[in-house]
Formats: sequence, C-alpha cells, structure tokens
Amino acid sequence: METELNVYLSEVTDDGLELSGTLDDSIYGFEDEFLKPFAGLRYELGVLHVGSELLVRGKIEQDFEAACSRCGEDFDFTVKIPDFTASFAVDEKTEFVELTTELRECILLTLPTYPVCREDCPGIEKKEEKAPDSRWDALDDLKKG
Repeated sequence: METELNVYLSEVTDDGLELSGTLDDSIYGFEDEFLKPFAGLRYELGVLHVGSELLVRGKIEQDFEAACSRCGEDFDFTVKIPDFTASFAVDEKTEFVELTTELRECILLTLPTYPVCREDCPGIEKKEEKAPDSRWDALDDLKKG
C-alpha cells in the first residue's frame, strides 16, 4: 500500500488522469483505543488540469473499528464519500500536487463524533437496584444517635 498520493502534472493529459488504489492506514497518524482505521483508504479519482487549477473528483472510503459510544461494544463501519472534490492552484513551476492530506482530512471530518453500533442501540443495560444491606442498619443508627 502507498503512504502518499502525488499527482505529477506531466502525467495529466488533456483528457485527464484516472487514479485508483489504496493508501496505508498510517496516513492518519493517530493511535486511539476506541477508533482504529483498517484496510487502507480506498480511492477512485479523476484529475483534470484546467487553466491554473488542478481539479480532483471521485470517491473515497475507509473502514474503521470503533467502540460504540452507547454500549461500549466493538463494531466496524465504513466512511464513504462518493462526491470527493478538491481544487489546487497550480502554475508552470508546479511539478506535482500532494493529495494525501486532503483525502485524510476529508475522511476525518466525516467521522461521527459519537459512533454507535446501530441507531437503535439501547446502551448499557441498567441493573436492578438492590435493596440496601440491612447489616449496616445498626451502624447507621449509631451515626444518628
């Protein structure tokens, strides 16, 4: 898997350039016990060079393992962005445009703040409240007296 995605302007023809592949999970650069990316960031992108602009459009997706914010159970989910769009200013001195940061940020901004395993997750089961232990009543009486 790649760790960086660069578009070299010399490779972009008048018809554009099609890119597809997978970026390594290390692009996120974070270690979190409750949220972990896996299987790499998958992308299918079209690149066009229009005047002084490089236009990138396509779809990206990333799988994550998370702990449900309601019940605490682990579950997997996929962030899918079917309409990724980014624009980069370029000139005759521009050799390449680095896309990794833009792809990573788009995925991170789409992550749910409080991931849940399913919309109707009831959360942690409430346990029945037990009656107080009557053996402590004598001590409670001493405290009052």
